Amino acid sequence: MTQGAQAAVWFLPFVLPICFYVCFTDLREMRITNQAVIALAVIFVVIGPLALPLPDYGWRLVQMVVVLVIGFLLNAGGAIGAGDAKFAAAAAPYIALGDLRLLLAIFAANLLAAFATHRLVKYTPLRRIAPGWKSWNMGWKFPMGLSLGGTLALYLLLGAIYGR
Repeated sequence: MTQGAQAAVWFLPFVLPICFYVCFTDLREMRITNQAVIALAVIFVVIGPLALPLPDYGWRLVQMVVVLVIGFLLNAGGAIGAGDAKFAAAAAPYIALGDLRLLLAIFAANLLAAFATHRLVKYTPLRRIAPGWKSWNMGWKFPMGLSLGGTLALYLLLGAIYGR
């Protein structure tokens, strides 16, 4: 992994609760709140200079802007939701650019597992555990925050364990 273990350890205690919150709110309400996205971005802005060398910190801020522009274009084309685009942008600076292939593999596996689990629970009696969740009644729509939050959490956990 290109991600430094020390940086991942710095970020994890602050980012992990937000990832869980994003997963939960997207399942319950089919939305990723602006507060979660802003908190994720602010945490990077504050903790980033402590966890990363300044040149890396600057390039990762550029990553945030690039992903935000791409996300807005995808949202305008109807490919992804606005909350998903904003969360991806706020999460982008936590990812080392050299780990992009690894991140895509984690995301793909996480997306398949989250989709299968969500659909399994949706069509079984397990659904009664959380009967009021909006994601159960959205047809083919899927709460991507479940995969996005899970992917960032897994990436940082792997970075803390296996990072350089």
